[in-house]
Amino acid sequence: MPPVSILLNILWILLGGLWMAFGWVVAAIIMAITIIGLPWAKAAFNIAAYTLMPFGQKAVRRDTLTGRADIGTGPLGLIGNLIWLLLAGWWLALAHIATAVVLAVTIIGIPFAWAHVKLAGIALWPIGKVIVPA
Repeated sequence: MPPVSILLNILWILLGGLWMAFGWVVAAIIMAITIIGLPWAKAAFNIAAYTLMPFGQKAVRRDTLTGRADIGTGPLGLIGNLIWLLLAGWWLALAHIATAVVLAVTIIGIPFAWAHVKLAGIALWPIGKVIVPA
């Protein structure tokens, strides 16, 4: 990871990244407690790690990366994302947007606010995404 990404990730953790990653972990644990929620728990844990250190990485659709559809990017992934949206996605996205609004007040916080807005989109629709180096 380049030094700039390391510095940005440290600032990110201090400016809201840690508490949002904690929110993702809580959502993953709640999903894991219910056996039915295990597919969502795996995705939530992956995105929790991405939320903790987003600079130097990006989220892409798995079918775009591999060139072929799979269970998470097909019709079952659509159903899974809709269920996720109802159970946990909306409140995680809302928390990312609220954090983005607070950070956007300062010039220094604008890049971090933009990262929270991107994470809000991922919070709404996480199934079928994979985290790759930028």
